[in-house]
Amino acid sequence: MRFEMNDKVYENYILAGKIAAEARGYGAGLIKPGVSFLEVANNVESKIMESEAGLAFPVNISVNEIAAHYSPRHNDKLVFKKGDVVKLDLGAHIDGYIADTAITVEVETNKYDDMVKASSDALDVAIGIMKANVDLIEIGKAVQETINSYGFKPINNLTGHSMQRYVIHAGMSVPNVPEATQKGKPQVGDVLAIEPFATNGAGHVSSGNGSNIYICKDTFNPRLIRDRNTSIIFRKIKGQFKTLPFAQRWVEKQYSNGDITLRKLVFLGLIKHYPQLIDAKKGIVTQKEHTVIINEEGCEIIT
Repeated sequence: MRFEMNDKVYENYILAGKIAAEARGYGAGLIKPGVSFLEVANNVESKIMESEAGLAFPVNISVNEIAAHYSPRHNDKLVFKKGDVVKLDLGAHIDGYIADTAITVEVETNKYDDMVKASSDALDVAIGIMKANVDLIEIGKAVQETINSYGFKPINNLTGHSMQRYVIHAGMSVPNVPEATQKGKPQVGDVLAIEPFATNGAGHVSSGNGSNIYICKDTFNPRLIRDRNTSIIFRKIKGQFKTLPFAQRWVEKQYSNGDITLRKLVFLGLIKHYPQLIDAKKGIVTQKEHTVIINEEGCEIIT
């Protein structure tokens, strides 16, 4: 169901985009050898919240062959190393209206400059042809051709996505390859995250270990939770994060035995634990992402 893009909604998107873009630049500047993933994630999230926006999802820090979906644990010891190819993916929201953006930072080397440029140029090309009623197969074709022109492959099973209030993945996908099964055409007022991924690997991601990112499922049967304390915590988590993803470290900070509770809730099918998404041949992956609003002229970048 589409919402009315009235002035207030539009202003919320513009503000969320401004805050997300500022946080992206700030976070990219923090990524240096020896700095911890946890420090960057916490600082970027703090900056978003200090700007009076909400966190649309945990800051993702996906390195080298990990294309997406890694956020540090509360006790994470990982640090950036010279030569790492880091995808920093973050989102802010104002009253549920989300801006989602990402950038790739190569840590103090330039071995993968062409691959970084491939995903960046593919994003520019996609934005250039994005408009109301465009056939999204054409977007996928343009992304693929741009990335191929640099000698790399797009990730064929990762896509951009439409967004609605408090919903990051709202049903419409923005493909990075020509996908014949892609249905639906964007309309004026639609909000889309466009995010090409380039790789020197398989061009296809597989699921890896847990990402430390969770989301509450739509259905909830309280009778499934026999332990009273677990039931109380789940209700609080559901009330706090609603339909948006959340981080293990956020839960661990608020509740004792947070890990145990999360494992119980996953086992009961009440929350989902996102897997890391890794290039199937362990190739290096780059990414760039903007959020756009479809308008009468084409689309407007808000991040």
